[in-house]
Amino acid sequence: MLDLESLFNLSYPMCIICSKKGNRFAGCIVNAVFQIVPEPPMVTVSLNKESLTHDYITDSGIFTVSILAEGTTLEFIGRFGFKSSRDIDKFEQVEYKTGQNGAPIVFDNVVSFLEAKVVETIDVETHTLFIGKITACETIDDSKIPMTYTYYRDVKGGRAPRTAATYIKRKQNRKKELKR
Repeated sequence: MLDLESLFNLSYPMCIICSKKGNRFAGCIVNAVFQIVPEPPMVTVSLNKESLTHDYITDSGIFTVSILAEGTTLEFIGRFGFKSSRDIDKFEQVEYKTGQNGAPIVFDNVVSFLEAKVVETIDVETHTLFIGKITACETIDDSKIPMTYTYYRDVKGGRAPRTAATYIKRKQNRKKELKR
């Protein structure tokens, strides 16, 4: 049996990943970021190869991670998660600054951020894992609670686009029965 909905029990943070190419910025929502080693501190992020942010990270070798708070609106998430940087300027009317590595760090609705330099990439079918050494990080507001993908999905009623690392087509009228 392969009940992919059981994967919804894994906990992921909701983050905005940003990068740059020349003087242009791109950013997207992801829910597959995690720390992989403590020293030197490194994280990995999974991005769909169709994403413009993926292209910018591939080109520049840098990215930022802005960790979203539970209070973030679906409208704000939709700006970065369901629209393409190819079509709109996602940073228009959004509070951000350029980090040490030159990529944007989003401050609206954010608990903390980190900046990273890519040290390795791993091709995984439709996605790439970017492994990054953290070059800067800071907590912006420790009174906010980081938003998990579970909170986004179950409390806010959010969904993942088909290009998300955690996209699973939901079953209709699912009964909770365990076969023993």
